[in-house]
Amino acid sequence: MTLKHEYSGKGYDCNTVGERGYKKEFLTSLYYDMLRIRRIEEGIERRYCEDEMKSPIHLVIGQEATSVGACAPLRQQDLVYCGHRTQGHYLAKGGSLEKMMSELYCRLNGCAGSRGGSMHLFDKSVGMAGSSAIVAGAIPIAAGAALSFQVLQQDRVCLVFLGDAATEEGACWEAVNFSVLRKLPVIFFCENNFFSVCSPLEVRQPPQVKIFEKAKGFGLPAYQVDGTNVLDVFEVTKEAVDRVRAGEGPTFIEALVYRWRGHGGAGDDSASGYRDPLEVRHWEQYCPIKTYYEFLTKMNLYDEAAQKKDEHKIQEEISRAFDHAIASANPEEADLFTHVYCL
Repeated sequence: MTLKHEYSGKGYDCNTVGERGYKKEFLTSLYYDMLRIRRIEEGIERRYCEDEMKSPIHLVIGQEATSVGACAPLRQQDLVYCGHRTQGHYLAKGGSLEKMMSELYCRLNGCAGSRGGSMHLFDKSVGMAGSSAIVAGAIPIAAGAALSFQVLQQDRVCLVFLGDAATEEGACWEAVNFSVLRKLPVIFFCENNFFSVCSPLEVRQPPQVKIFEKAKGFGLPAYQVDGTNVLDVFEVTKEAVDRVRAGEGPTFIEALVYRWRGHGGAGDDSASGYRDPLEVRHWEQYCPIKTYYEFLTKMNLYDEAAQKKDEHKIQEEISRAFDHAIASANPEEADLFTHVYCL
């Protein structure tokens, strides 16, 4: 089978990972966090047809390892910015699930007060600083936040998630260039899932150009990593975080991933013809959650009983979050102009 976008990772090497001295609690927490994001998104997808969630959704199903692996080395006071596909990043950084669900249902107590929907999630209490539906819109904002850390001499890191399409915007490379010049404490994390809506990478960028290689031309360390391997993602991000905290400036990371669902909404839109449905099935074989579960069980760190217990805990949390959102108050007309500074 010849596909345009094939998995190129190597999976988990139990011997190599075993030598790194990770604690069991840390390794199993990564699995729990990925499973939680998957089940939350599946729950949203199942109920989206009820037409009660008055917000567009952009699911990260298939991309959980990048959200969890990249956020794991960060501290609570470190900031995360991202684009329109926000839910995985928000949850991995510790954002409130109840507030997120209320936002999807456009309730007054949503994390953005019903004003933002899924493309503008934030939770200041955990360092989920914000997102932008404008392609590459969050990147210069993240660089500005990193500049403020430097000026105020704060020991904080800023990580900004971006897609492959964001690297086709001038704002991306202007922010990278400025950050390199000023040695800012920022990490540019590109989730390359090969598509901008329905346009594949090969019709948008020259085939011989690799995104991380392009970033190297700006004079900063840049790496390409298997985006389905949560430990590989964690390690390359932790190295970047350590470099930033040492005052050595920014890093660019390109993670090769694949979204199993359509660009927006529920379900797989491959039947529209912009990608081969067999390509989706191909990537599903390398599910970041399934492959990591197999690794953990092979290492005798996790088992079916523990997995069932975690599934039950997650499903109970999801059920409470849906009930909370549906029972919450709708926006009030009197609140319409709150936070509006120009009429």
